[in-house]
Amino acid sequence: MKYLITGGAGFIGSHLCEVLLARGHRVVAIDDLSTGRVANIAHLSPLPHFQFVREDIRNSQVLDRLTSEAEVVIHLAAAVGVQLIVEDPVRTIRTNIMGTEGVLEAANRYGCKVLIASTSEVYGKGVRVPFREDDDRLMGPTVRSRWAYAESKAVDEFLSLAYYHQFGLPVVIMRFFNTVGPRQTGRYGMVVPRFVRNALKGEPLHVYGDGRQSRCFADVADVTRAVGELAEHPGAVGQVFNVGATEEITIRDLAERVIRLTGSDSEVVMVPYDEAYGPGFEDMRRRVPSIEKLNALIGYRPRCSLDDILRRVIEHERLKIED
Repeated sequence: MKYLITGGAGFIGSHLCEVLLARGHRVVAIDDLSTGRVANIAHLSPLPHFQFVREDIRNSQVLDRLTSEAEVVIHLAAAVGVQLIVEDPVRTIRTNIMGTEGVLEAANRYGCKVLIASTSEVYGKGVRVPFREDDDRLMGPTVRSRWAYAESKAVDEFLSLAYYHQFGLPVVIMRFFNTVGPRQTGRYGMVVPRFVRNALKGEPLHVYGDGRQSRCFADVADVTRAVGELAEHPGAVGQVFNVGATEEITIRDLAERVIRLTGSDSEVVMVPYDEAYGPGFEDMRRRVPSIEKLNALIGYRPRCSLDDILRRVIEHERLKIED
């Protein structure tokens, strides 16, 4: 099959390209390199079944041409990272909503199957844990730009499902929970690479808030494996799936674990949210997925423990420092 991956030079996208190529598929990756990097896919460039196109997906002519040649579109391109969302909410909303609309229009024109990357952020401030795909959602007020990303991705979901119900477009929605692994950047607030890099340098690990907020971190290898299987499974069409892991840890404990695994003498420094992101910042206290639905369809279970994930990231970052 021929796949088009938007955001294909990004963290998840580059790993997904590897997975699909290993399965014998042809892959075209499009990325404007605003957050993706050529280095992430440089090792794939010599392969005969891989092509990279540097362009914004909002270029409708280029997107139309690439979609016309594809059988499956996996839409990963988005504005990501809490820091970027807070600093540039206009870009967040425009990129996420307009980009997804363009992908759906092009896919509908040519009858492509479409997988849409959504996020655990759409659950907002919900307190029913673990989060299930059909749970109600509780969002913060519109005066807090922090929620712009969550709402833009929720609109993406509504629009995607509307195309499925109204036009019969084969759509699958994937809600990613805190995906981690080699090549992830801490540039826009991603906590694990930020912690690991600081620990390896012996610098303080800044934990925002009281550090008791908890997350579940999934290895990118587990996540991309699930995406590949969802792309091939006819029973996934018209459905929403949580994709992640269920091993929960507080951010303060995560910092301590990174220090232990790196053998660092770094200190943990607590930083108020207001100082990190500006006044009035709100966060999700817990973010734990139910993965029962995904397991029922494709037999998905995470293979990598949190320690496995952290060790892989630590090794990757150590090699970068040595280089």
